[in-house]
Amino acid sequence: MESAEQTDTTRESNIQMVEDPLASLQRPMNHARHHHPESSAVTPTSAAMMGPPPLAPNTMATTAAPMVDATKFGRSESRQRSFTRIEGMDQLEKPIMDDSANLSEAEKRMKEEELSFYSASDNDHGDDNIWGLLSGVGGNIYEWYDFAVYGLLAPEIGHTFFPKSSKELQLVNSFGVYLAAFVMRPIGAILFGEIGDRLVGRKHALVVSILLITVPSVLMGLLPGYSTWGYLSPILLVLLRMMQGLSVGGQLAGSYVLSIEQSSNRTRGFRGSVCDASSVGGFLLASLVTSCVRVALTSEQVDDWGWRLPFLFSLLLAPLLYHVVSHTEESKFWAERSEQKQTEEQIRESEGDSRPAILDLMASPFRRRQLAGMVGILSATTSTFYILFLWTPVYLSELRGVMSQAHADSMNFTVVAIYIVFLLLSGRLSDTFPHRMDLMRIGLPGVIAACPTMFGMFETGSWWGYFVGQVQLGACLSMVNGGLAAFEVEMWMADPTLSFTGVAVGHNLAATLFGGTMPLVATFLYYKSNEFINEEEEEGDEDFVHSLLPRMLPGFYISVLGLLSLICVSCVVKHPHDVRTGAPQLRAAVEAENRKFKAALKAKKKKRQNLDDQINIEGAGDAEYLPPQIT
Repeated sequence: MESAEQTDTTRESNIQMVEDPLASLQRPMNHARHHHPESSAVTPTSAAMMGPPPLAPNTMATTAAPMVDATKFGRSESRQRSFTRIEGMDQLEKPIMDDSANLSEAEKRMKEEELSFYSASDNDHGDDNIWGLLSGVGGNIYEWYDFAVYGLLAPEIGHTFFPKSSKELQLVNSFGVYLAAFVMRPIGAILFGEIGDRLVGRKHALVVSILLITVPSVLMGLLPGYSTWGYLSPILLVLLRMMQGLSVGGQLAGSYVLSIEQSSNRTRGFRGSVCDASSVGGFLLASLVTSCVRVALTSEQVDDWGWRLPFLFSLLLAPLLYHVVSHTEESKFWAERSEQKQTEEQIRESEGDSRPAILDLMASPFRRRQLAGMVGILSATTSTFYILFLWTPVYLSELRGVMSQAHADSMNFTVVAIYIVFLLLSGRLSDTFPHRMDLMRIGLPGVIAACPTMFGMFETGSWWGYFVGQVQLGACLSMVNGGLAAFEVEMWMADPTLSFTGVAVGHNLAATLFGGTMPLVATFLYYKSNEFINEEEEEGDEDFVHSLLPRMLPGFYISVLGLLSLICVSCVVKHPHDVRTGAPQLRAAVEAENRKFKAALKAKKKKRQNLDDQINIEGAGDAEYLPPQIT
């Protein structure tokens, strides 16, 4: 009887040690830091056997392991606003504000979420899978080919669907339809973020996006013009273009996330640059096809029906792309998270709350700051990309008339090819720097100076001026974009259940606000510069300087955005590499937290060992007891 009572007591103590479902879901897969190997001592590799240090209840899940956010399950407001202080946080706050009592609740929450972000475990599932990279590359080439063809054929499309407008207004209307696709990109980012983060994973999100862009591309190539269907034609053109924008909103981010999550720490920058180069490759392919059409056909034939051929060419690429995607494996990072999906759904049903990924992202002030900083960083890169590779050929041929459209496309093709080489080299170089931001901080000042310089070189009237001006801007842009794909994913890798959404929303917001509006803004600034020059000519002031500065207005606009990007990359966003190169107080805070991890792990192991020894002793005593036998 006494032995049975002891056994019951032991069972009760074992029951007390069982973790609740939420706590068990917060176990990290590993604690390999975002450091070089020599700095890995900061993180306990054995910490994967237990959960992370206590986070604030209102702090969103930030470990690399898929976890359930406590705020998703209907906790009371008063409980959400309570905070658990993390050891080492005072060391992080001290240099910022001596009197921590003066911090507001929002500032405290921001600090705690920031430290939790730095303490998140890294993804060690990267195996540099080649099919994942090929899937992203092929999808990007295909999608961005279809997307870029419209911009390169803007004059012909404007002539077909807006024939009653003047030549200038036709171009503006055509770029207006181009902007309509960008308006849909943030919506597509939210949609595909939910698909990739919460529903079917990264791979199937890419498949859906590819199917969604094929249909409108083919239909645009078959759509009758204004002379046949009247006002219905431009309306349908806008709707088809919006469908394309919805698809592109998820494609590029999906390729980034899938490729980077399958990459090892030493290849993320390069593999990300390959994905980025593939999207540029789509522009390259589009430029090649449109150039061939314009060279092979007369201007009248291109305006009449030849502009439709590049849209129909996408049908040849679809089967090949499907073959590549079918061989792609799902992200292992995502796979581990999906294994816990059934448990999460059971908890959500019991708690009565299940929020979309975008609402989880926006509920965190730290993530809102990350998102705003990401948009600021991408403001210069997206606007520079579109003004260089999309608007410049139109500027040199249609607006300035210094070369034919075919020659402008041929030069654009060469510049894009050179840019891809620079981009891959910069991506590889970004993996060798201590911080992912280092190369970006070098390239951004170059962009600030190179874009006005490019427009100044266009005024030389020399083909070498046209060519070198574009190449020097492309070289500076490649240094920023080389490690940018890896940078974007690493900003959100702390929580794999939100990484697709974070990358997609941030990237496409910047593309809509700055990339989609770039042709319209640049065209407006060009016509405004003409007004300035005409006024100076009427006043008799025709010197070179007064005619040069107005032509550089689009470049000065890019310079302002470059300054914004430089501020955001240096002062606003946070990155896991900050721990590697950051302030001593930050490293001390994380090290203190990791020491606490080790101590708690050691104590837990010792407690379990003592319990096992006690159970073994009791089991040995029970084995000596033999019940009476009936003969």
